[in-house]
Amino acid sequence: GKGEFIAPDPDKFREWVRTHKSRELKSKLMSEHDAIAKFVSDGDSLVYDMNYAKRGPAALIREIIRQKKKDLWVSTKYSFLEPSLLIQGGCVSRLDIGWFFHGSYGCKAIAEGKVKIVEWSNSAIVQRMLAGAMGIPFMPARYLGGTDIFEHSGAKIVKDPYTGMNIVLLPALNADVALIHAYQCDEYGNARIFGAGFSPTECAGCAKKVIISTEEIISNEDIRRAPGLTTIPHYLVDAVVHLPFGSYPGTVPGVYTLDSEAIMELFFVDHGISGDWDTYMDKWVYSLSSHFDMLEKRVTGKKLAELIMAEKVKEGFRA
Repeated sequence: GKGEFIAPDPDKFREWVRTHKSRELKSKLMSEHDAIAKFVSDGDSLVYDMNYAKRGPAALIREIIRQKKKDLWVSTKYSFLEPSLLIQGGCVSRLDIGWFFHGSYGCKAIAEGKVKIVEWSNSAIVQRMLAGAMGIPFMPARYLGGTDIFEHSGAKIVKDPYTGMNIVLLPALNADVALIHAYQCDEYGNARIFGAGFSPTECAGCAKKVIISTEEIISNEDIRRAPGLTTIPHYLVDAVVHLPFGSYPGTVPGVYTLDSEAIMELFFVDHGISGDWDTYMDKWVYSLSSHFDMLEKRVTGKKLAELIMAEKVKEGFRA
């Protein structure tokens, strides 16, 4: 393919992990502001798990925009509205992406060359993260070749030395920063994620720095009582941010449902149906100092209770 990608350097990444990652149990609790200020720099490559509609790191993404981070290379499997937010915030120069749900502004930014986009399939992004987490330079795959997506990706086709057949190679993805929203986490970074997910473990394993936001802080004793529930181990994590409703206006399944009114407001702005980006960004990002400011302005205690109850009712029907 002709797509641009970050050249894999597994030895350099493994050396960075050896010299920067500690297994010491030390508290990593900090605010969303401090976590983004400390661990996200202009020009970084950024990966995240899930999206703005479901268990995405929505609050952390808004904090990146508030701090006006620049020239980020964003990679994700299956996006929703968060790339449009990052583009409008002037944070992104490249999108390395499996699926981009974008409106008129995103199309315009790409057409005008303000944002470069490299296309992959959803599963190819995850396999690239897996290769990066494993410390290998590529992952073989038996798909993508012969498609238009292949032509726009950075994948290569080579001869398999064992069978002589063509095989697609997906370059490893090692990012500077990963953002992941968890259900539960202790202060050291042992994180639990329940239910469906895209690639939380691969996402954490392929990045130099990992920021976990979490619905709930639990004790390390709770983690030790059921170690099999730990999705991401503490030694991969650099910051833990306690952010109840941290995926709002999206959903964390089983905890609260999405705020459809808030989601549609952003959708209408993104697709040029109503409202405008400057007003939206000022109202819901720049004028607020934190995630909790947004909750106070956007939703009442009654509304949050309704979102929680709506999800509990859905869970009851599923049961």
